Amino acid sequence: MSIKRTILVTGGTGYIGSHASVQLIEAGFEVIILDNLCNSKLSVLERIHGITGYYPEFINGDIRDKKTLADLFSKYKIHGVLHFAGLKAVGESEKYPLKYYDNNVLGSINLLEAMCLAGINTIVFSSSAVVYGNTDDVQYTENMTLNPINTYGLNKKMVEDFLRDIYRSNNRWGIALLRYFNPIGAHSSGLIGEDPNQVPNNLLPLIAQVAVNQRNEVLVFGNDYNTPDGTGLRDYIHVEDLVHGHILALEKILSNPGLLTLNLGTGRAHSVLEVIQAFEKASSRKIPFKFTNRRDGDLAVYFANASLANKTLGWKPKHNLDRMCEDSWRWQSNNPLGFPG
Repeated sequence: MSIKRTILVTGGTGYIGSHASVQLIEAGFEVIILDNLCNSKLSVLERIHGITGYYPEFINGDIRDKKTLADLFSKYKIHGVLHFAGLKAVGESEKYPLKYYDNNVLGSINLLEAMCLAGINTIVFSSSAVVYGNTDDVQYTENMTLNPINTYGLNKKMVEDFLRDIYRSNNRWGIALLRYFNPIGAHSSGLIGEDPNQVPNNLLPLIAQVAVNQRNEVLVFGNDYNTPDGTGLRDYIHVEDLVHGHILALEKILSNPGLLTLNLGTGRAHSVLEVIQAFEKASSRKIPFKFTNRRDGDLAVYFANASLANKTLGWKPKHNLDRMCEDSWRWQSNNPLGFPG
């Protein structure tokens, strides 16, 4: 009988982390979640149990706390880490850069130091397409120059740099840097989904909150881009497709250590108005919106070239925009105020 491998999921009660925890459990892994609950709720654990019949081990702690990490790695035999913990609002990162460097960069350094001390050398890092920054190309490939234009993007690039340096110093590490685009959707059960604590920074939760009358309208930033309908075009990916890429990457580097750098996106861009229309179709509700000025740093269009993930992992996204909106609506309509607590 094979022994189950144990995976630490930092930020495991958050939006992407909770979906990843579910898929890890379903794939036969033991799951330990470390989260300080600054952007999530403890009731997520009940929902994970509702889907899987399993309660993951939970530690209420912070990756900036070296003692918490040391105690965790000494208590449990951990085989690998999925690292989602961190702050993720671009606008907030510009307003409070030190807060973001403290959480996202220093916290990641502490985590990596603790892993080194514990002899754990497998990590999947939740990176982002924001590391590419402004570029003349609209389809992003992994070998493009990295030129992030905001603090959040710089955070992600710095952690990627640390991980590349670690691999160069010791190629027994298994490291996956997964750059993903715009995750939306929710688990098909409707039990877990995106539940921002404050005003949403992303389009889909804003649309969903308008649909359940938590907000009056969606602000659309710019309608004068050089695109078919004047609004920005983005690559949206279903969160379940996204985390499936994480599971495949984890299994790859557990069995064959190395350094992977992969885009996770659909390779297709949808406009803001297309997303609103798809959500109206899914919810059978009208979504009021209003055009306002462009935001600094927003690009007209960008999307992923994810052919390398397909070649390396056999990964391919399954869900289209309609399915993303249907699952988002199921989550939001069943949980108009988000998670309990």
